[in-house]
Amino acid sequence: MIVAALALAACEEVTGPVAPAPPEQPEEPAPGPKEPSEASRSAARHYARVQSDLLARGLLRRDGGGPDTPYSDRQLTENFVRIALFDEYVSRGGRLVAQQSESSLRRWEQPIRFGLRFGETVPDAQRAKDRANVASYVRRLGRATGHPMSMGTGNGNFTVLMLNEDERAAIGPELQKLVPGIDRAAIRTIENLPRDTLCLVFATTTANSSVYTRAVAIIRAEHPDLLRLSCIHEELAQGLGLANDSPEARPSIFNDDEEFGLLTTHDEQLLRILYDDRLEPGMTAIEAKPIVKKIVAETMGGGV
Repeated sequence: MIVAALALAACEEVTGPVAPAPPEQPEEPAPGPKEPSEASRSAARHYARVQSDLLARGLLRRDGGGPDTPYSDRQLTENFVRIALFDEYVSRGGRLVAQQSESSLRRWEQPIRFGLRFGETVPDAQRAKDRANVASYVRRLGRATGHPMSMGTGNGNFTVLMLNEDERAAIGPELQKLVPGIDRAAIRTIENLPRDTLCLVFATTTANSSVYTRAVAIIRAEHPDLLRLSCIHEELAQGLGLANDSPEARPSIFNDDEEFGLLTTHDEQLLRILYDDRLEPGMTAIEAKPIVKKIVAETMGGGV
């Protein structure tokens, strides 16, 4: 087993126009957890090995960066442009293809209400832990961006789905309810998720707008605790508008090398820049970069 290959393509973000989201529905009471299938149990063993291997190699750091990970104002500016103003995937022939392409600045304008939903095999104790982790992280994202966001009791407009192998493979009809008009390529990507993709998020706009109105994150229910938390950190942050990854970004979760498992101080600065009032949805890299330079200079004082 080549574990490096399993880790390097961990997360995706898919964007595209869809119809307006349906009204928020209250969360339905969940029945007691069902027993997972053999396919799901096999996946759980597999991802436990993936996490152990990454930790043995000193990856999935949780320290947020330190003296060994300095970066300059120029690097922060370049990282923002690459991560916020480029896309990682394009839709071609009804499927998603890994190809970097220049995009425009996208973010939320309305308040974000996060909803957390579970597949029937997720035990109650794990659900409680996940709810606490997501709620704590949502508060951190709100502080970093200054944008209003909260945890709701229903789907909200940003739904996080914790699903096992069988539940995810059959999620298409539910996704069509959550996001009317969702692209078939996005559904196929989710239902046929390769094993080396640990989690994903897709955020949607309406018409030709660059303003997000809906997002859905898919996280594998088979993940052990740290991989699970790592997915929560990356997918929720990507769903705010940091859509791409960059091999140059460090310390950062927006880098497929998996060195960092949780949001870093560098990443919090990217989020502050993204939601600065001087930037506007729809800006291109050429339009946004001079403004980003000014914001970064104020933030870092021109230092390292």
